[in-house]
Amino acid sequence: MLRLTFILLLLFFTGAAFAGLPLGEVPPLVVLKDDSGSKMDGSPWSSKDLISAKLHVLFYADPDEGGKNSHVDDAIKAENYSPEKYATVAILNMAATWIPDAVINFKLKSRQEEDKSTVFVKDLEKTLVQQWCLKDDDSNIMLFGKDGKLLYSGAGKFTENQVQELLKIIRDELAKTL
Repeated sequence: MLRLTFILLLLFFTGAAFAGLPLGEVPPLVVLKDDSGSKMDGSPWSSKDLISAKLHVLFYADPDEGGKNSHVDDAIKAENYSPEKYATVAILNMAATWIPDAVINFKLKSRQEEDKSTVFVKDLEKTLVQQWCLKDDDSNIMLFGKDGKLLYSGAGKFTENQVQELLKIIRDELAKTL
């Protein structure tokens, strides 16, 4: 009985520590500009950009954890979704790493040149961690509908089941527009 109580308390407090964004709702407005961050070209990024004629997958990661979910990105790219209906945003939590900004900026510029379909953004002050309750020092993946509502969210290293669940939701949402 004591063991069961401990497990339930652990689950409760773990869930409370990472409540995240509520599914089915548009998250609070976030704008990354000036000292708080920007797109790679220096222009501001706004979460309003997630409301468009496209589904958006948003990767929010500590640069030290960048490769943790590369298999998710690979699985999504293998689906060859239409760029008119699907977009990717990759936001780096720059305040979560010891890696110098200059090194990250150099790598991001080359990644942006390789992958023009992804919008790369820098969060210099953990703005999304604070305002959206994302998991810090980790990898977060979220799917937003065309209306900007959160359809899926997860953090940590994704399992194959999570990858397949995410892909299924994307396919189902894209099928609604046919």
